[in-house]
Amino acid sequence: MQLPYVYRCDHHRDVYLSLSPNRFLSLILRVIGCRPCSLKKLLSGIFEISTSFDSPPLIRPRSHIPQHFPMNKSPPEIELGVFGSTELPSNSTFSPQIDPVLSNGTENVSKSSFRDASQAEMSLGATASELPPVDVGFGAWSFVASAFLLDTIIWGFGFTYGVFQEYFIREKTFGNASEAALGAVGTIALGLQYCSALFVILAAQQWRHRIPLMMWICLGICVASLLCASFTNQVWQLILLQGVCFGIGGGGLYAPVIVYLPEWFSVRKGLAASIIFGGAGAGGTIYPLATNYLLESLGFRWTLRIWAAFTLVLCAISLLFMKPRLPAIRSSETRRTGFFSMIRRQNWSFLYSPLFICISITSFVQALAYFPVSLYMSVYTTSLGLPPVNGTIVVAIFNLAALTGQVIFGHFCDVAPYPYVIIISGAGASLSAYLLWGFAHNLGVIFAFVVVFGLMSGGFTSIWPAASADIVGPEHQATVPNVFGLLGVGKGVAAVIGPVVAAALHHPEQSSIRTAYSGYGFRDVTLFVGSMMLATAAGGVSSKFLARR
Repeated sequence: MQLPYVYRCDHHRDVYLSLSPNRFLSLILRVIGCRPCSLKKLLSGIFEISTSFDSPPLIRPRSHIPQHFPMNKSPPEIELGVFGSTELPSNSTFSPQIDPVLSNGTENVSKSSFRDASQAEMSLGATASELPPVDVGFGAWSFVASAFLLDTIIWGFGFTYGVFQEYFIREKTFGNASEAALGAVGTIALGLQYCSALFVILAAQQWRHRIPLMMWICLGICVASLLCASFTNQVWQLILLQGVCFGIGGGGLYAPVIVYLPEWFSVRKGLAASIIFGGAGAGGTIYPLATNYLLESLGFRWTLRIWAAFTLVLCAISLLFMKPRLPAIRSSETRRTGFFSMIRRQNWSFLYSPLFICISITSFVQALAYFPVSLYMSVYTTSLGLPPVNGTIVVAIFNLAALTGQVIFGHFCDVAPYPYVIIISGAGASLSAYLLWGFAHNLGVIFAFVVVFGLMSGGFTSIWPAASADIVGPEHQATVPNVFGLLGVGKGVAAVIGPVVAAALHHPEQSSIRTAYSGYGFRDVTLFVGSMMLATAAGGVSSKFLARR
């Protein structure tokens, strides 16, 4: 006899079970060893079970099953005797509804769904009634707002360094310091912010309860580094403080956002990620204008001090609302396991996946082209003989276009395969570099270039959530943050290498020479950026053949 119901999980949108009583015991043998608490909750919603140690279990379908359990509420629990214990925590991820059977006589059992459906909630022992809902509600969207504010402050400041660099070169603040040395301040800060994400993600799995404390400490590092940088007189001191120290502090302050994001969002993860990551574009739009005004009015020392106070106040407000969805409870097993032992026990098989290698290389190549444009557009604009304020406006428009691209591409990744997004992003950015930047001899064409290039390339990181989930597959979704962190490491390395390559290709002694194609010492930089973006599009084509979906 086929039961007229299947068990569906609202959180993952998967059909978990369609079984007949004669397959019931075989299902127990397959599942009980992995997640007895999952089985306990599942069966208690469908069957009435009585067990004893003296007789076989008595199993019968419930006489009445409501058509819909309330969202994020557990169905009634029963004692499972030899199959379980009331001491086991309820599986709070399952927010089930009972639907008509979709196929006649077909039994769909997903072991991976049982094993991976909110493993964190089961291990932490949280009950559904105590947890806020996923994808909706004040908790989820207040997290997005606070994460967006952090992204705006930390990354927006990093993407504004081009304004500082142009000021340092023009005013000779640090004497005859080379262009590469001055550019290293911004690139090292960005690179460390990206690279530190992986370490924080791994550390959070071992010392999850220490994340809030770590974020406050990192905020202190950021503020102190900017204050100390305001007293520097040599470029190496600026690299150490505004580059290294701010990069480490900013990365540690922001990386927990990546840890908390999968807890709060499932179906709308792409949209939430695009809004959060768009904070860099928002900050990059506002910061250049404010920074240029402060630099021209007060000089770089008081500018850094004002930004330190600004960072302290806004980040403190953000941290007050930056809360995890799951309670921070350390299990006895976690306390007994060392940090490196925990890392070794994780599933790292995706490192050998052709799809992971393809996406990693594609992200690295894309970043090689993106950061030179982000850091050098202000310098390029002044090379045309335009006032410095025009260079600031160009940087602001570029970051605003990148913000728009984040939101648009994030939505596309929710409704379309992400390889297509990669192809569109790379091809569009490549054409804009070849056809617009190559002929940008006036401010109007420069504006057109930064708008198109920002739209096409600025939203590239929005593909990371979808690509990371695809890389690990449905059976290992718990390792998605690790993939995300590794992609960040690659982008961080590219954030350092890309501008260094651009500095080597840039010829400032030719800044007054205009040629038919490009000129002002930027011809080789233009060709480099266009070629790297074309290679990004090729990586998208390759990922299309390797992707699971």
